[in-house]
Amino acid sequence: MFDWNDMRHFIALAEAGTLSGAARRMEVEHATVARRVAALEQTLGIALVNREARRWHLTEAGRDIASVAEGMQAQAHALERAVQARRQGRSARVTVSAPPAFASIFLAPRLAAFGARHPEIDLTLHGTQALASLHRQEADIAIRIGRPTELDYVARRIGQISYGLYAAPAYTVLPPEQWQFIAYDNSFDNIPEQQWIYGMASGRRIGFRSNDLMSQLAAARGGLGVAALPRYLAGLTAGVDAGAGVVPIPGETQTFSRDFYLVVHADMRRHAAIRAVMDFIADVFAREFPG
Repeated sequence: MFDWNDMRHFIALAEAGTLSGAARRMEVEHATVARRVAALEQTLGIALVNREARRWHLTEAGRDIASVAEGMQAQAHALERAVQARRQGRSARVTVSAPPAFASIFLAPRLAAFGARHPEIDLTLHGTQALASLHRQEADIAIRIGRPTELDYVARRIGQISYGLYAAPAYTVLPPEQWQFIAYDNSFDNIPEQQWIYGMASGRRIGFRSNDLMSQLAAARGGLGVAALPRYLAGLTAGVDAGAGVVPIPGETQTFSRDFYLVVHADMRRHAAIRAVMDFIADVFAREFPG
C-alpha cells in the first residue's frame, strides 16, 4: 500500500501543474514534493512524471492515477468534514482566508476581542489573493469579494466596502490632466475594481501597477499617482492609520463598492466554533461599515 501523504503531494503536483505550485499548496519545500512523488513512484512501481529541467509533466499513467486519486481525496475531505461537523463543543482550530490587505489591516487588529471572548478557539488567518478551496480544507471560512459560485458553499453577505480615489497631498495640487494612475497588473483586468480605475483614468497614463493593494497604497503615499483604494485601507475607519499620507482626491464624489461575503462549506455551516467566528466577523463588519 502507498503512503497517503505521498499521494497527497502527487495530487497537489497534478492540480498545480508545477513543482513550485504544489509546494505552495502543501506549504512545504520543493524538495519535499519531489521526494514524496519519487517515493510514491517507487511504491507503485510506475513512472508518474516526466522530469524536465523547467517543468514536470505527468505521464499517461500519472494522469490516470491522478484522476482516481482526486476522487479519493475528495471523499477523504468529505469524511473529515463530517467528523468535524459532529464534534461537540466549541473547542477547535478555525482557519480564515481573506484578501491580504483586508486580513492584515482590517481583520487582524480586531481579533483580540474574539480571543478574549473565545479563548477555547485557536484562530489561523491566511491573507491570500488566491481563492482558498473549502473542498480541500485550505480554510474553514473564506472572506470573499463577490458572491461565490460553488454550489456546495454557503455564502452570507456581510455588507459593502466602498472605494475612492486617493493620492499624496502634494499630488492633488497638480492639474487633473497631468495625473497618472495606479492600478493592478494586467492579470486583474477582468475584476470590477480594475475596470473602475480604468474608467476614472479616462485615457490618462497608468504609471504603476501591482497585484498588491499595500504596494499601491505605498506608491500613492510616495507621490507616484492616484490609486483606487478601499476605505479600510485608506485609513478612514476608526483606529486604522494605514492610510496616513494619502487624502481623497478633492472634488471627487464618484465612489465604487464591492459586496463582501463570509463563505463556508455546506457541511461545516453548523459547526459551533465556525459559527462563532463567522458571527464575530459579521458583527465587526456591521459596526465598522454600517449600511
